Amino acid sequence: MLRRKSIVKLAEDECLPEVQRILRERLSQKSVQTQVYGLDSQRRHLLDLMRRCVSMGESNSALVIGPRGSGKTMLLQSVLDEVKSDKIAKENLLQVNLNGLLQTDDRIALKEITRQLQLENTLGDKVFGSFAATLAFLLEALKSGDKTSQPILFVLDEFDLFAHHKNQTLLYNLFDISQSAQTPIAVIGLTCRLDVIELLEKRVKSRFSHRQIHIFSSLTFEEYKEVFVEILSLPKTFPERKFMQQWNQHVKELSEETMTVDVLQRLYHSDKNIRALKSFLLLPVCKLTPDHCQLESTDFLESSQYLTMDSKAAMLHGVSVLELCLIIAMKQLTILYDGDPVNFEMVYNEYQKFVQRKGHSIQCYEKPVVLKAFEHLQALELLKPADGGQRSQKEYRPMTLLVDATQINDALQKYPNCPTEVKQWNTQEVHA
Repeated sequence: MLRRKSIVKLAEDECLPEVQRILRERLSQKSVQTQVYGLDSQRRHLLDLMRRCVSMGESNSALVIGPRGSGKTMLLQSVLDEVKSDKIAKENLLQVNLNGLLQTDDRIALKEITRQLQLENTLGDKVFGSFAATLAFLLEALKSGDKTSQPILFVLDEFDLFAHHKNQTLLYNLFDISQSAQTPIAVIGLTCRLDVIELLEKRVKSRFSHRQIHIFSSLTFEEYKEVFVEILSLPKTFPERKFMQQWNQHVKELSEETMTVDVLQRLYHSDKNIRALKSFLLLPVCKLTPDHCQLESTDFLESSQYLTMDSKAAMLHGVSVLELCLIIAMKQLTILYDGDPVNFEMVYNEYQKFVQRKGHSIQCYEKPVVLKAFEHLQALELLKPADGGQRSQKEYRPMTLLVDATQINDALQKYPNCPTEVKQWNTQEVHA
């Protein structure tokens, strides 16, 4: 029995580095998830458009529009994987990827197109009178001896940024070629701007097909759990087959545990996109070690707490006791005056009343020191002026507290060595 356990332990130690490599690659966007959920009609539309271009030489253009993280890239990659499953299509289809964040003008974009189509030597030192002439020459160079052209897919990520190029020359020429019968090309734009069509010039609009594929995540919770299991499962090509089966079975069982389901439901209701799920899974995967060789529900709970951490409550853990006292004084005054703004003099008087009570061990600071602490709270954006930016004497400037009672209570519970008097003062009822 002992011998069997040691063999199992040895297998885990040997497999763990490979498990982490595979899962980290998935979570760091090195490999795009291609299993599409809840986007069947959009996928069929895009797949039909791509097949017409590859098999029939039909040029076209389309925009895939959706919020960040909704699955635009995943949808396109899924379609391309299916199209390229045909050997002839895979060999013939040329793909050019451009990004509006990188190709900031048409000259840079043209250089990138030349590089990706491997036509640097063909272009050489030739000089052309216009962008259109250069692009036409490049596409002409791709024609074979029988004058047929290979279909080309242009993927324009951050499409809306290309609309800011001078005269929108790149977009105009690509859309113009997609309407001609000479070269079969498909232009697919990916963007998160719903009003992107309004950014296009009239001449560009006239050459665009006006096909728009809108992406909105409609994942059910059961499908969301399936994605969770799929991301964490090992592929069938994993070298140790027995270990792979045990790992995948454990992940499936883990997805049904009550604690895991509760954490996943909270994440699903706040942000159901796959990118957020991958960010959530990164910490549990990174925690895998020889001493912690399996994922546990507590890992997911810890990751959820990191993701949902209140930034202002976290900042309160780092302020001084004096600054904490000023925040409590301001909270008490805000309650007393029904949410009206208060100034430093009012807060200082409340602080003085507190530290001068009998039996307190809280140090009493001089007014300039307290004012400096008050200004530091404003610099941390825990307070803000309520006078709309008007200039007034800083001691009498009305201020609004930007943290609520729940955040203050949470900070006091976790504050290291917080004086008991301060905690008790925070819980005291406010009287006029």
